[in-house]
Amino acid sequence: MLRGMMIKFTKMHGLGNDFVVFDAISQKVVLDETQVRAIADRRFGIGCDQILLVEAPRHPDTEFYYRIFNADGSEVEQCGNGARCFARYVFDKGLTRSREIPVGTAAGNISLLIEDDGQVRVNMGPPHLRPEEIPFEAATQAVTYPLEVDGEILEIGALSMGNPHAVLLVEDAAQSAVDRLGPLIQRHGRFPRHANVGFMTIRKRNAIDLRVYERGAGETLACGTGACAAVVHGHLRGLLDERVEVHLRGGTLVVSWFGDQAPVWMTGPAQRVFDGRVDLQGLVASQRVSAE
Repeated sequence: MLRGMMIKFTKMHGLGNDFVVFDAISQKVVLDETQVRAIADRRFGIGCDQILLVEAPRHPDTEFYYRIFNADGSEVEQCGNGARCFARYVFDKGLTRSREIPVGTAAGNISLLIEDDGQVRVNMGPPHLRPEEIPFEAATQAVTYPLEVDGEILEIGALSMGNPHAVLLVEDAAQSAVDRLGPLIQRHGRFPRHANVGFMTIRKRNAIDLRVYERGAGETLACGTGACAAVVHGHLRGLLDERVEVHLRGGTLVVSWFGDQAPVWMTGPAQRVFDGRVDLQGLVASQRVSAE
């Protein structure tokens, strides 16, 4: 079997939403969809929800650029849990001495702030509510939209946190039909780029339960942008305060939004699991042999 170059990586997670992080500044890392799927495979690869690439800045006002790939090989615009892991990675690896780190993404620039207690606070920017910015097919902007799914009319919120989201208000997130409705809403024709789908239950004005079915990954233990989208939608409906604890299956995030064009702030943990090396060429070749 041909063997290629061994590439360093770090496995990380944010509330159980797990990532493989590659430093593409100090080593050459070029990933295609086949390699991404091989890395993300939980039986034959390293295993993760998403892969993060740390790259050199593309804008003079930023220190880094980062790219996000889903487990299915698709590249996405933004990831809140990934942003927190990114901040801990570049700081802990000595790639920056800054505790406030401006970073470029496909969705625009964001600011990452490492708190004294090790938590990471992320300025996710303002939400995008106009249908054409999400993108979502609708004649006019509204707080809620009717959406026909499997013969049923659902009421959803639609917005973008750098990536498209649908938010449903449900009586009990733990018992909601995430496995059935998540895939149907995610690839609904009114979301041209598909959507992440949040199932939100309001405990009180400053606390919600949330489950999220993510594009290209399925249901994850936590979704940072999903938490932000849910709080924005609940606030727009007059049901939530400006600071909300979001209880996900993997743990709790704190999201703050003061309305209008104010940025959404998200605070939560990020943890390193282990460091390793991987031969991408060998990994893909071995999985092809196993498939045959």
